[in-house]
Amino acid sequence: MRDIEPVRQVRYERPQGATELVLVRHGESAPAIEGESFQLVDGHGDPALAPEGVEQAERVGERLAAEGGIDAVYVTTLRRTHETAAPLLRFLGNAAPPVAVEADLREVHLGEWEGGIFRKKVISRDPIAVRMMTEERWDVIPGAEPADDFAARVKKAIQRLASAHPDQRVAVFTHGGVIGRILSEASGARPFAFNNADNASISHVVVSGDWWAVRRFNDTAHLHSGFTVRSAPLT
Repeated sequence: MRDIEPVRQVRYERPQGATELVLVRHGESAPAIEGESFQLVDGHGDPALAPEGVEQAERVGERLAAEGGIDAVYVTTLRRTHETAAPLLRFLGNAAPPVAVEADLREVHLGEWEGGIFRKKVISRDPIAVRMMTEERWDVIPGAEPADDFAARVKKAIQRLASAHPDQRVAVFTHGGVIGRILSEASGARPFAFNNADNASISHVVVSGDWWAVRRFNDTAHLHSGFTVRSAPLT
C-alpha cells in the first residue's frame, strides 16, 4: 500500500491582497458629571481619557508594539482615540508609521443624548434606552444618526482602508459602536451583537473586497495583572 504523507493543520494566513484591521476601542474616557457637558466636536461628545484610560492605553500600546507588524495607524476625529494611540507610537519610536484620521470611523452620533447624557440615560434605564437595546437601533434616541446612515459610513470607511492597505496590518483606534457595527457586518450578526467591546480591547477583522472575516473580539488579556508582553520573533 502506498504511503500517504500526513497533512497537518496549519496556522491561519492572511489571504493574498487582504487587509488585517486591528480594531482598538479607546481607553476609558472621563466620567460624565451632573450639570456639566463634554466639549462637542462636530456635534459629538469629546471627553479626554480618564486616568484609568491612560493606563489602559499604555498597556494596549505596549502589547501591539511587541506584536509588531503594524503598517499604518488610524484614529478618528475624537481625541480619546488620539490619546489611546499615543503610547503605541511612542513604543514604536522611529518605526512608527504616520497617523491618519478617518473621520467616518467616529462614534455613532447620539443626537440629544450627546455630551455625556447617553451614559446617564442608560444607567437609569430610561425607557428610550431600554427600547434602543430591545430594537437594536441607535436612532430611537431623539435626533440620533439614522441606523442605515451609520452602517453605510462605517462600511465605506472600512472599504477605503482595505483598498489603501492590501497585504498590510492596520491599527485602527476607534469606538465601541463602530467596532460593533464592523463585526456585525463581517459576521452577519444582529446589529448590537458585538456592541460590548471593553475599553482598550482589541478586535480583529480581515477584509478583502466584499469578503470580511472576524478573527477575534474583545481581547483584553493585556489589561489583566500578570500579563507579560512578549516581543514578536524576528523574521
